Amino acid sequence: MQVRVPTSLEMHPHLTLHRHPMCAEIIEEFQKCHVDHPIKKFFGECTDLKIKLDRCFRQEKAVKRKANFEESMKFKERLQAYKKEMAEKENES
Repeated sequence: MQVRVPTSLEMHPHLTLHRHPMCAEIIEEFQKCHVDHPIKKFFGECTDLKIKLDRCFRQEKAVKRKANFEESMKFKERLQAYKKEMAEKENES
């Protein structure tokens, strides 16, 4: 296992495409901007892409949050049905 230690020049951890499939295109554009403008990136050359990337991450997180919430509600319903079934079996005994 390789551990990566961030340097003081990095503003954020590496952006991986497999972790953010919804934002892959913007990530690639942002990374290309940093490569194409090694000095200008410090003076705002890539700021618009960074803002787009942040918005995309927020949207992606909202989608995941909604899916997780829906899944938790289904689990809660199954659990309540199971508890009700167990209570009925206990009352029959």
